[in-house]
Amino acid sequence: MNKNVYQHIASSIGQMSKSHVRIAKYILENQNTVPFLTVEKLAKIIGVSDATIVRFATFLGYSGYVELQQYLQNSVQQQLTTSERLKLSDKVYRKEAGVYDIFQNDIENIKLTMEKLDIDNFHKSIEHLLKARRVYIVAHRSAMSLAVFLQYYLNMILDHVELIHSVETLSEKWYGLDKEDVVIAISFARYTNSTIQMFSYAKERGATTIAITDNLLSPLIPHADLSLIAVSQMPSFIDSFVAPLGLINALIIFVGKEKKEDFYKRLDSLENIWGYFDVFHE
Repeated sequence: MNKNVYQHIASSIGQMSKSHVRIAKYILENQNTVPFLTVEKLAKIIGVSDATIVRFATFLGYSGYVELQQYLQNSVQQQLTTSERLKLSDKVYRKEAGVYDIFQNDIENIKLTMEKLDIDNFHKSIEHLLKARRVYIVAHRSAMSLAVFLQYYLNMILDHVELIHSVETLSEKWYGLDKEDVVIAISFARYTNSTIQMFSYAKERGATTIAITDNLLSPLIPHADLSLIAVSQMPSFIDSFVAPLGLINALIIFVGKEKKEDFYKRLDSLENIWGYFDVFHE
């Protein structure tokens, strides 16, 4: 759907039933909070059944409430500034119960990530990582935290993994970038232009490109050979990286499983070095 989701809802009101009109009006009047409500919460607030909310979404042409919610979330999170998102969290997370709501949102994010996981893309990503001459990870701003974790463990297994976080050093790093290399880009709404530009360049050079992002509307997707979706939505000034980190954990573990013979030898050598330098507390 090319039309803005809110415009789509507004222009469809004339064809809606009375209950659907109530839902549409509530969504249009509460654009900053509705995208983060579960179907149960939204139904309770409006005074309709869960099934009516789902039928409203399908009437609009979406597969269900989850897909409609994804469009709503993507729209609002790209429009809101960081300070506006902070104000939003004050409305959604109230007093002591808000702490548990945050955990519940993360649980929902993990569930949605599991549902959206393209298992073929997941295993193809592992195959490309194992065959790659070099692996580069591109990320900026808060997504750097995920990139550092991924680079630390992949480099322990593959030994040719590098983190790229500066456009200034790109020419020296990617002088020989080609089809034998893999570039992983990590970005979530609000997406950083530098990550998109670098990822696009990697695609042009013929490298295999893997996107770790929040949905198929992400600007990384057009430049990705393979995409891995992890839901990060949270009505707050920060993105929730609980589900993306879970996806990255799975990726690292399965790469390690495939390289287990070499990895065992490498770990034995590392243990000797760690012991020699007394790295860990006894």
